[in-house]
This record gives sequence, C-alpha cells and structure tokens, in this order.
Amino acid sequence: MKLTALISGGIDSPVAAYIMCKMGAEVILLHMDNRPFADDLSVEKVTKIAERLRTVTGQELPLYCVPHGLSQERISKTCDTNYQCVMCKRHMLKTAEQFNKSIQSQGVIMGDSLGQVASQTLKNIHAVSKGIAMPVMRPLIGYDKLEIEAISKEIGVYDLSIIRSEGCRIVPSKPITEADVKKIEKFDLLSEIDHRCKDIASSAIKL
Repeated sequence: MKLTALISGGIDSPVAAYIMCKMGAEVILLHMDNRPFADDLSVEKVTKIAERLRTVTGQELPLYCVPHGLSQERISKTCDTNYQCVMCKRHMLKTAEQFNKSIQSQGVIMGDSLGQVASQTLKNIHAVSKGIAMPVMRPLIGYDKLEIEAISKEIGVYDLSIIRSEGCRIVPSKPITEADVKKIEKFDLLSEIDHRCKDIASSAIKL
C-alpha cells in the first residue's frame, strides 16, 4: 500500500509516518509549506526529520513540498476567522487528494491525536474529513502526548522536532472546536477549495 504522509516540523506527524512505515506502507512525505505565515526554518526542520526517518525506517521516503501559504491566505479572506484551522486542514487534505492522483497513492496519513488541539475534537475531525474520497489514516488517534513523545525520542526525531521555530502566524485567538458542517460547505465554495488545491498540488516540488 502506498500512502502520503502530511509531515510538519512538529512531533506528531513524523511519528505517524513512522508507525505506518512499520505497518508495511510505502510512504511518500508531503510538506505543506506555510510561508509567509511561518519562517524558513520550518522547511529546514522537515528536511532533517525526513533524513532521520529514512535512517530508522530503511525507506526512501521521498519528500515533496507545496505552497500551502496560498491556501491560508485565501481562507483568511473568505472564511470566518475562527474556522481558519479547520479549513486549513481541509485544504491540506484536498491538496493531498489531488497530489495522490499524480503519484498513484492510495490514501493519506495525518498526525491527529483526539482532542490534543482545537482542530482535533471529534466534531472537527468529522468536519475536516467531510467529502474526502481517499482513506485518511490517523495512527495516533488514541495516543496521548507523552506516548507520542516517547516514540519520537526512541526513533531520534524528538530533538529535531523541538528546535525552536516561529509557529503559524495565522492561527486565530479562538479557533472553533465544534465546526458546523453547513458552514464548512459554504467556506469550501468561497475559498474555491477544489480548484485552488488542484493548482497547488500540481506545483509540488521534490526536496
């Protein structure tokens, strides 16, 4: 099985990718470049994390990058501010869905752990995934933060993940925790999610 792992410079997503590699999946890494709403170090961190994951998994783990900052900007202009994080994840999934078509990948891996952050409440996970045609794997869904950190340390990515970098500069002060699916449908149209994510996926570059 060939799967695309959404990978950031954080702790969770590298562990999710690692677990699915151990399950026998052929994993492709896809980084959503959040610039200009993040600093240059975010991409450097992901590159180093990918190198470490290749060592511990023995897989090639090709790493691709797409300009997700374009989606973030569009969301901020067309959607309610408190829906920024939920719509961000929807755009990530829609972009991955289009990217997967070009590489014949069968699904996507996310580092979600239930309830750890606002976008990972049960209602928000449901809203984020609505209408996504491909399987979405969430191997960390039942893990707590300490368990995830323990695996991260065991495989040698923890110290890379905690290198200080500027966080996302477009996170709202009060993100929605119980997203309304009807609003999600409205914001999909306003943000032109299908058209824009197709264009963004087509601009993926290999790092």
